[in-house]
Amino acid sequence: MDLPTAVFVSGVTLLMILLLATAAQRLLDVRFGAFRTFLAALLAFGLAQSMLEPILGTLGPMDATQEPPGAAALGLLLLVVMVFVLIPMALLVLAEALVPPGSVPGPLEAARSLRGRLSRARRYSQITRVAIRHGLGPYLRGRGERLEDRSGKLRLARSLRGALEDGGVTFVKLGQVLSTRRDLLPAEFVEELGRLQDQVAPAPWERIEPLLARELGGPVEEVFAEFDRTPLAAASIGQVHVARLHSGESVVVKVQRPGIGAVVGKDLDIVRRLAATLEARTRWGRSLGLIDLADGFAAAIREELDFRVEAANMAAVAASGGGPVSYPAPIGAMCSERVLVMQRLSGTAVTAASAEQGPRLARDLLDCLLRQILVEGVFHADPHPGNLMLLEDGTLGLLDFGSVGRLDGSVRSALQRFLLAMNRQDPLGVTDALLEVVPRPEDIDEPALERALGQFMAKHLAPGMDSVQMFTDLFKIVSEYGLSIPPEVAAVFRALATLEGTLVRLSPGFNLIGEARSFAGRYLAEQIGPDTVRETVAQEVAALLPMLRRLPRRVERIASAAEHGRFSMNVRLLADERDRRFVTGLLHQVLLTVLGATAGVMAVVLLGSEGGPVALPPTTTLFQLIGYNLLVISSILVLRVLALIFRRPRASDDQRSSR
Repeated sequence: MDLPTAVFVSGVTLLMILLLATAAQRLLDVRFGAFRTFLAALLAFGLAQSMLEPILGTLGPMDATQEPPGAAALGLLLLVVMVFVLIPMALLVLAEALVPPGSVPGPLEAARSLRGRLSRARRYSQITRVAIRHGLGPYLRGRGERLEDRSGKLRLARSLRGALEDGGVTFVKLGQVLSTRRDLLPAEFVEELGRLQDQVAPAPWERIEPLLARELGGPVEEVFAEFDRTPLAAASIGQVHVARLHSGESVVVKVQRPGIGAVVGKDLDIVRRLAATLEARTRWGRSLGLIDLADGFAAAIREELDFRVEAANMAAVAASGGGPVSYPAPIGAMCSERVLVMQRLSGTAVTAASAEQGPRLARDLLDCLLRQILVEGVFHADPHPGNLMLLEDGTLGLLDFGSVGRLDGSVRSALQRFLLAMNRQDPLGVTDALLEVVPRPEDIDEPALERALGQFMAKHLAPGMDSVQMFTDLFKIVSEYGLSIPPEVAAVFRALATLEGTLVRLSPGFNLIGEARSFAGRYLAEQIGPDTVRETVAQEVAALLPMLRRLPRRVERIASAAEHGRFSMNVRLLADERDRRFVTGLLHQVLLTVLGATAGVMAVVLLGSEGGPVALPPTTTLFQLIGYNLLVISSILVLRVLALIFRRPRASDDQRSSR
């Protein structure tokens, strides 16, 4: 074969393969990947001859001396074409059932992720050795012993804390977050994990200086008038240096540790995979919803790695009004993803406060945080003593805005009603407000929940009660009644739990419950003041006025219709477009199934019938030829239904259908 002929044959063959792939995909009415569709058509083209021979052989030997009638020839041609298209359709449906899209990475993706897989495998090995060294191996496999006594829980909690400390920054942060989730973990684990610290040795200046120069756009000596190379403090994510701008203003420079982003990225991927494994293999993992916890933790720690988010958080909290608490202002033009420059607050550690200052500072801090949570909706989510300073004027300064919570108006309103109902000791109001804060289960026993909350308030709202035990008992009620706390509300409880320890450090014996109830009373007084009530009434009237103007005409129209016997009600079924699409798709599948089954039954009947005009001499009758065609048509229809059944909905499809 000469070259032009080879090129022509190759072009025709490629065109036939593309037409075959297009026809198979259109008949299945399901979008497949281009590579998968082309491969199925290519295999079908190669297998066509070997598969058509036995099929045509069932028609019996044909007499070459007798030319078949035109209709029979057309039927035979249609049968060959449909069998030809049926082969890639069957291959695509089989691949959809055995190897769904996304279950096997493509060649480019596999090559791109090979290096990451090797690196993650080394990190897996390190973490596994750490876990085994601390005696956690059986628990990772879901085979650990069930611990009923307190001593066993304490022993396991200490092992977990040691493993998290040895695991590095990501796992230390994970333990710190878990230490605030009294609704998920026993008290022994909460207490032990609360001792985790992420104070580490500072990175050497030789590694910090190039990063600062790259992020600030020039050498440190040119950007700043003065810069202290000895860190003021160092943590696992970053370290802090003192500097002075050319304007004379004293600032603090927070710089991220070089290479910490890559380490945290690998560790977050491992945390997500471990959570998925434990949720799939263990009962306690499923009950805690470990995958959702891991996703929320990953989002929070990624925000901490972007200092631009912290600068925006700082500005948002400062804009809400600090009152007796001060915040450092960021120097926006000098802030980047890995460097944060902010105003320096002058003062000492808050633990240096005198016994006389302690109660006032504790009240100021509690009032500040409650106002951030309930009124402003932007709050500091980690108010531990290390993030507080006693300023030179005797007031508090709040630092480190890497962890900030945000609440929308509806959640803030529900939390306000919750606190005010707690202040009134109103079980019904507390129950209603709580069910607005958390997702409401369908089968919740509201009267029982109301009684449990009433007993809870009778037990804990008396003077001198332990606030830590109060939080623990509230989380027990939430867990017993199957209520799940949203991440933004969990951040509130995390902040309050951290705040409780800080308040005790500032003022031993501080009555958190009493002061919170006092804040609720003051807030209620503010809400019912003449100006506030007048403004609220004006807003409500403005919202209701358009409806009130239309109301008389609508009432008159309804009354007139009722008087003349024309009053009726219309109910539109399937008014939602999503419902119509679902029902239409279901009807299509049912119709295809019925048509496929009918064609199959008719094919069997015709193939089993005797007699009839001969279509393909000497033995194949017209009825049999029609039966073979109906059998192939039935197979095509069944494959189309199977393709829709095996096709797993993609995330984008789910998102579109939920809109």
